[in-house]
Amino acid sequence: MLGKAELLEAIAGRNRGLLASNADKQAILSAIAQLEDRNPTPQPVEASDLLDGDWRLLYTTSRGILGIDQFPLLKLGEVYQCIRTAGSKVYNIAEVYGLPGLEGLVSVAASFKPVSERRVNVTFERSILGLRRLIGYQTPRDFIEKIESGQKLIAIDFPINRPDQKGWLDITYLDRDLRIGRGNEGSVFVLTKG
Repeated sequence: MLGKAELLEAIAGRNRGLLASNADKQAILSAIAQLEDRNPTPQPVEASDLLDGDWRLLYTTSRGILGIDQFPLLKLGEVYQCIRTAGSKVYNIAEVYGLPGLEGLVSVAASFKPVSERRVNVTFERSILGLRRLIGYQTPRDFIEKIESGQKLIAIDFPINRPDQKGWLDITYLDRDLRIGRGNEGSVFVLTKG
């Protein structure tokens, strides 16, 4: 699909948005809007076979995610959003690089509830921060299995009980390997699977 290739070309080399200039951001948002107009999945929330899986972030405007890279001695690595439709769960996982041996992980677990054919309400439930080697982190899938099995992790692991830790996400484009979403804070997310 021509629009998809143009979007992927526009975000290439932009380090998920960290290296995007204002002109880049405008071009990317324009490419996103054009692709959203051609969404091949009109009811993405109901397409659990496409939605389910481990998605890697290609581009975002989210200050919360991109802000991780602003901490001294830390660099943002890969960022994943892992959706488990059977349990209505989503896991956001950011790999963080620092000094050798101090590679970290920032993760938030949430539940979601469909409210329309393209929108889900999200309730954040748990946050886990730690060193990847102490957690035994290998892959997002392995990490989620540890969480879901109730395994005790050597990490800062705490429940999120604040009522303001909620939001929503519109899935505006979905095919077998690309997903675009727009969040309640105005952020845009472009992710790939596979």
